[in-house]
This record gives sequence, C-alpha cells and structure tokens, in this order.
Amino acid sequence: MAGRRPGQFELIARYFAPLARDFMGAGDLKSDNAFLPADARHDLVVKTDTIVAGVHFLPGERPERIAAKAVRVCLSDLAAGGATPYAYQLSLALPPRWTERWIAAFVRGLQADQRRYGITLCGGDTVATPGPLTITVTAFGRVPRGRGLSRAGARAGDELWVSGTIGDAALGLLAARHRLRSLALEKRYRLPQPRTVLGRRLVGIVHATADVSDGLLADAGHIAEASRLGLVVERERVPLSREARRVVASDPSLWAAVLGGGDDYELVMAVPPRRRAALLAAARAAGVKVSPIGVFTAGEGVRLTVAGRRTRPPRMGYVHF
Repeated sequence: MAGRRPGQFELIARYFAPLARDFMGAGDLKSDNAFLPADARHDLVVKTDTIVAGVHFLPGERPERIAAKAVRVCLSDLAAGGATPYAYQLSLALPPRWTERWIAAFVRGLQADQRRYGITLCGGDTVATPGPLTITVTAFGRVPRGRGLSRAGARAGDELWVSGTIGDAALGLLAARHRLRSLALEKRYRLPQPRTVLGRRLVGIVHATADVSDGLLADAGHIAEASRLGLVVERERVPLSREARRVVASDPSLWAAVLGGGDDYELVMAVPPRRRAALLAAARAAGVKVSPIGVFTAGEGVRLTVAGRRTRPPRMGYVHF
C-alpha cells in the first residue's frame, strides 16, 4: 500500500529547502520571496509564480485578464516583501490551439500592467505544451538593504491586521461558476489588485507580512508558524465588502469561503501596538483601508473565535496537494 503523499509545504521543507540551505536570502524557503544583494543601498526581491488554466483561472477567460493575473499574483508577494516592483520575466507554455490573435490580446494585458505598476519585461521563455496553458512569471522588486519583510519576525503581543476586504475573490469564484449572483464579486476574483503602494510603506512598521493567496486563516497562520507563535483571529472583525456581507448574511455557510477561499491578494501584517498610528498613516497615504482582526500569542496554531467563543474553522485555506 502506497504511503501518504506529502502536502505542499511539507514537500518543500523535506526536499527543496535543503537545496537552499547555504543561501541566506532564501530564508529556508519559508517565505514566498528571496532576497539578493543588489547594490550598497538595495536588495533585490525575487518571486516566481505559476498559473495554470483550469486551476488558477477559468476556461474561456479573456487573455488580457489572464496576463494581468499572472503578473499581479507575483506583485502581491513583492508587496508583502516591502518591495517596489522593478521588472519581470515571463515563461509561456502554449497549448496546441493557440492563435496570434490570443497572443496579441495577452500582450495588451501585459502592456497595461507594465504602465500601471512601472515594471518592464526583461526575459523569459516560450514553449509548446500538449497540456493546459501554463504561465510562469518571475518578478523582481527593490527594497532598502536588509529591510525586506517576510513571514518570520512576528512577536507575541503583535496585532494581526489585514488590508482591504476579505472573501470577495472566493465568493467571486462562486459567482463566476454561477453558484451565486454578483458581478462585483466576480470582478474581484478575475482581476486581483496587489497592494504594491501599501507594501513598500510597511518597511520599518510591521514585524512580518504575507499576502492572502491561499486563504486568510492559512496565510496568517503561515506568519504564526514561521514566527513560532500562536494566533487568535476574531471572525466578527474580519472586514467584508458590502456585497460579501450581503451574500454571507443570506447564507452563513459561506463564511468557510471567506476565511479559507484565498485569491484576495490582500496583506496580513504582524503589527506591534506601538506602531498602530504609523500603520494607519501608511494606509491613508496608500489609499487602502486596514483593520485589526486578531493577536499573536505564545504557543502554536490558529484559533478562530466568534463573539468571543472558540470555534473550529471549517476550512483553513487552499492546498495544491
């Protein structure tokens, strides 16, 4: 009888982290970003992400939106590292039925985001595949030397804060699959908004960060685990958009998607109480709302409370394996 296959993070820790052990900027592969010395004043922050048709975007999605998502999921990680976007590389694995018209539309999406985020293409690869469309982006950002942010570094007593609103993308995926009706939520799923302006303003304010890609509880939990701490999240303080509040009020079981669905690409942050004012000022300057939703504690694991009472999370987050 075959043994249990390891999960995503167990796989990384067991097999791939040892390969990066001698490189300080890899952080034992416990963070999404790598930090490389660039010059006397800056580190280069590097992040690679892959999106696959049928897994990360729906069949029939517009090529411009696919291009935007491929770039923006990487930029979200750079934001969590406190970095300013700089450049990116693109690897495109095209299935047999690709057309030049599709490529032209895809490139228009790339061009629009290059202007929006001040980045430029600097290399990559283009190949054929018999499988689904697969796009890999490696994004580069810059951060003041030695000041980059990671998941590790939170301390007991730090508050957990989150940017924007949570659950819109997971609910939007349900809308895209016609399981509920909301064009606003569907748009949030199809076109993420990385918090690049806020991210670079967090340097020197927060102790640790992550972006909400796998799910709020999962990604906040990654900070706790990397920092060797426990975490308490108060559900009633999790910020919801007006549309999300409406659909959850009609079906409270959708809280599972809100807390564990992922794809929001907001930032979760470990913030020392003495730096609340600095965080709020940074958020105002970036034009982004931030909300306190919990606290890091001694111990381990993520605890979810509802009206002060501990409850079992129905779902922690998305897992690949």
